[in-house]
Amino acid sequence: MLNTSTDRAIAVKDLKKSYGKLKVLDGIDFNVRRGEILALLGPNGAGKTTIVRILSTLLSQDEGTATVNGFDVRNESCAVRSNIGLTGQYAAVDEYLTGRENLEMIGMLYRLGEQETKNLSQKLLERLDLVEQSNRRVKTYSGGMRRRIDLAMSLIASPPILFLDEPTTGLDPHSRITMWEIIKGLAATNVTILLTTQYMEEADRLADRIIVIDKGIVIAQGTPTELKTSIGPDHLEIIMKDNGGYLNALKLFGADVMQGDTKRRSLSVITKNGTTDLKKVLSMLEESKIDVESLSLHRPTLDDVFLTLTGHSASAEAEQYTNASSTL
Repeated sequence: MLNTSTDRAIAVKDLKKSYGKLKVLDGIDFNVRRGEILALLGPNGAGKTTIVRILSTLLSQDEGTATVNGFDVRNESCAVRSNIGLTGQYAAVDEYLTGRENLEMIGMLYRLGEQETKNLSQKLLERLDLVEQSNRRVKTYSGGMRRRIDLAMSLIASPPILFLDEPTTGLDPHSRITMWEIIKGLAATNVTILLTTQYMEEADRLADRIIVIDKGIVIAQGTPTELKTSIGPDHLEIIMKDNGGYLNALKLFGADVMQGDTKRRSLSVITKNGTTDLKKVLSMLEESKIDVESLSLHRPTLDDVFLTLTGHSASAEAEQYTNASSTL
């Protein structure tokens, strides 16, 4: 029976999974609140997809527990599957059926009534902007359209929890943005979403909270803002025109200087108020008659967080992953 006394849609405790001597998950703990978008980030091979496969009952854990909508993934797998939708890294569609036929086939597998299936299929086709293409065979669809029909198929039974495993891998920027809008729309209807992604901008735009995984363990978690501020404050980078100006600026900003580079005549100055401080700093430099070559505002990004925590560049990994996927 569903436990409605808790706001946890997903609860994971000490989850472990190994393949021989290779530890893929080494004691993962996290919770997902109802209606929340949680993003799992980590280098390739960190264990993100393994977590999704365990939570969607496609794989059994070695140790630990996991519940989805109050149901245990090991002992109540049928109940778990009736409460979830899953969109994997590659669109799981029948290329020789039309988009509409794919949806209606899934409706029949869920044992929905014929008219109910037709009505739900039409609503999803409208919602995901696929009505015009609905009677074409899926093998004629673009990558973005295949992703959308795959997502529609995972939504046919109106699941309260949705797993999105690398949902925009290989899509062009326009198709990716379209998928982001669809995902945000789903979250607005109180669907709980667990998202794995290689794209830091995707996590930043969509996630309420982020968990960073590396080598099978959770190494950081928090909101996007919390994670970005944890590695350093916003700062202004100022490059002076001459050495004298550099030395004067060093004295002028004193304790607010994060870092100085004599050769480049540059200073990194802590700022807490963004553009407001930018105007203040410009005024101070002008009053002190310090000539500036350039001045820019820098804010930590999730890619900075990823690099700091894992030693890997997320942007480089995402590009490598996308290139590899496009050759399959």
